[in-house]
Amino acid sequence: MTDPSDVFERVGLTEYETTAVEELLSLGRTTAPNLAEATGIPKARIYGVLDSLADRGFVKVIPGRPKEYQPKSPEEILDRAVENRRQSYESFAGDVEAQRDAFLAEYRPRYERASGDISPTAELFHVVDVGDPSERETRRLYDDATETLRIITNSYAYQDSVDRALADAVERDVDVAVLFLHPDRLPPEKAAVQADIVDRLASEYPDIGVRFSTEKLPWRGTLVDPSMDYEGGEAILLVEEPDVPNHMRQAALTENGSFVAGMKRYFDLVWEHESVPEP
Repeated sequence: MTDPSDVFERVGLTEYETTAVEELLSLGRTTAPNLAEATGIPKARIYGVLDSLADRGFVKVIPGRPKEYQPKSPEEILDRAVENRRQSYESFAGDVEAQRDAFLAEYRPRYERASGDISPTAELFHVVDVGDPSERETRRLYDDATETLRIITNSYAYQDSVDRALADAVERDVDVAVLFLHPDRLPPEKAAVQADIVDRLASEYPDIGVRFSTEKLPWRGTLVDPSMDYEGGEAILLVEEPDVPNHMRQAALTENGSFVAGMKRYFDLVWEHESVPEP
């Protein structure tokens, strides 16, 4: 459960300021020396703390000899904090906007010159680490799919991490097919994982196509909405590197339509000529 006093830190109060406000809310109206005595805040610091709180509208200063300090109500403190942040943002936005023309005039030409020097092939792929980052990107691809989703995998051991996105894709009538590596080509422990996943797919997603490649799969990954006209499609792929541990591996992402179409042709060839419907 969240500690209500955490709000003081969120609105930018220092430790001394938080202590002073909390004590004032208990004491009510009091003097700076009394507050210093009650809180242990050094007397040399207490006036600066109170003045800072007053400047931000959290404390009311009552003139007199000596002058006194009274906290605003908790509701007023929260409202004032929001208003302070709004005013700060508007001031920041105004400062940025005032510099916009000069900033763009200086830096846009640099960016355009640099961007113009980039080779088209430099953007064919970008990479993410294998694990949570690659699984997150895979879920995104499932979510982006509108027509076709093709999965090439050894055992689909990561299925749990993408199950929600897979279910959503099936619900949207996306055409889904999974090409597994034949269990005879897997170690026994991975073959057992694959068997569980295949049974689950058959039970929960009977419309998903499943086949088993009788030849080795040089890469694994996901294709989304490939276009034979090279006009769209996305993919994530991981090449087979048996001697490289997972924590050192990377997956490649591409939105290059021709490359994704080529991957789709590979998938179709294996599906039609080098796979079987049951292990």
